[in-house]
Amino acid sequence: MSELSVLRAFCQEGGIPLDEEREAAFVAFREALYRTNSVMNLTRVPFEGCELRHFVDSLLIASLIPRGARVVDVGTGPGFPAWPLARARPDLTITAVDSSNKMLGFLRRHPLPNLEVVLARAEDWGVRDAFDVGTGRALAPLQIQLELIAPLVVVGGAVIPFRTVAEEEAISSFPGHMLGLTLESVVRRALPGEEIVRLFPVFRKVSSTPPKYPRTWAQIRARPLGTMPA
Repeated sequence: MSELSVLRAFCQEGGIPLDEEREAAFVAFREALYRTNSVMNLTRVPFEGCELRHFVDSLLIASLIPRGARVVDVGTGPGFPAWPLARARPDLTITAVDSSNKMLGFLRRHPLPNLEVVLARAEDWGVRDAFDVGTGRALAPLQIQLELIAPLVVVGGAVIPFRTVAEEEAISSFPGHMLGLTLESVVRRALPGEEIVRLFPVFRKVSSTPPKYPRTWAQIRARPLGTMPA
């Protein structure tokens, strides 16, 4: 089935314009993803699940991102949520970051005018205070994800990671002050027709992240924030 009826209904309900040209782009991206996936492991989601588990899932965060925002997606893989967000929200400027050249090689073959692709490890990238919103979908445990993304976001901006309902306690107990963050709200979003529920904790950046963060990957893995003295 070439059309994306679930995506179309989701976008219509959420006020996201999805004309024939944009829908065709999503169809083409899906076809290319699974052609490439047959010879190179890019995703474990089956073809029939792509519309919901990749496209709609990526857009669950769309209404939480201010118009015209500069967004960084850390650990984008083959482009989720970065590519669907950039295609559906041309007002955004999105930077997709990943350390896998294989993943980014695929993404670079599907360029968008508002999407930049960067090969880097977040902890070594060296960029700070450059984005209004930081996010990431399948990157790392919450404590590690926040340490990697918080330094990238400007004061006044937000870190809004994709998390699960099993992490409610971890979200509420995370010592965000160590990174200059405060938990502003937790938004629950369900995938249409599924029992899968995403949690989007909105961590507002209220002060500069101390220069010592992010630490080296070995340090981050050995002692995630929340397991060390504040």
